Amino acid sequence: MPEGIKLFSGNANRPLAEEISKHLNVPLGDAKVSTFSDGEITVQINENVRGSDVYLIQSTCTPVNHNIMELLLMLDALKRASVGRITAVIPYFGYARQDRKVQPRVPISARLLADLITTAGANRVLTVDLHAGQIQGFFNIPVDNLFATPVISGHMKEKYLNEIVVVSPDAGGVERARAFAKLLNVSLAIIDKRREVANVSHIMNVIGDVDGRDAIIFDDMIDTAGTITQGVKALKDKGARKIMAACTHAVLSGPAIERINNSELEAIVVTNTVSMDSKTEKCGKLTVLSIAPLMGEAIKRIHDGSSVSSLFV
Repeated sequence: MPEGIKLFSGNANRPLAEEISKHLNVPLGDAKVSTFSDGEITVQINENVRGSDVYLIQSTCTPVNHNIMELLLMLDALKRASVGRITAVIPYFGYARQDRKVQPRVPISARLLADLITTAGANRVLTVDLHAGQIQGFFNIPVDNLFATPVISGHMKEKYLNEIVVVSPDAGGVERARAFAKLLNVSLAIIDKRREVANVSHIMNVIGDVDGRDAIIFDDMIDTAGTITQGVKALKDKGARKIMAACTHAVLSGPAIERINNSELEAIVVTNTVSMDSKTEKCGKLTVLSIAPLMGEAIKRIHDGSSVSSLFV
């Protein structure tokens, strides 16, 4: 057990927090996080944390706004309890898609959330696969952005390596997909996607050779699964054989699971940055990999003052 370290967790993804706790051999701290009948959240830290190096684990997944409020209130409670340092461990960073003004008179929500987290008391942030890397610049505190690609690529190397091509579902994800393809030592293809409104996309074309190959569509998140399932159809039309998908954050909201079940996808490999609760029961195509060892090692290195980036060299 690392000396001077304390782990706390909100209610967003308790199973992941327990896995990280087990990996580090550090018990989760005693904190009561409950809700009044009108929906207000109340937090109480039930142990001494004065001067400690505290890591607060809380994904901002569904219900997003409730979990964000839990995070902010727990940060404030810990700050007022005179901790030495607070690191907000946010496996899935919500509002990350709203990282810029795409039209007049809209907020930059990711920047607002960064300000709220900092003001609430976080001294550092640890997260996984930010939707846009520039969000790190929204914070005036250190941000460690971990990558789940080594976890997913290790699984893929064991399971699927036969005439593979990695496919980026849009132009914005090319850098991410290229890094994944490099780890697997395979070629890259790109789907040219046009999005007219939020959560609705239209596939236009496939750039690259997928004919007669197995394809892995790789992205940072799957939300409503519209992009993925339309991508499957486009790849099939271009002669792809088996089609799989992989992502870090399996948000899977709205009609996502129904779309996946009705599609020609062979399998979807995801991590547990988001609480999977009953999703695996509803969708037999899901394979969930644990991000806990990676996050636990990152927490240990931050605490020890050693390199986090060397995890990915």
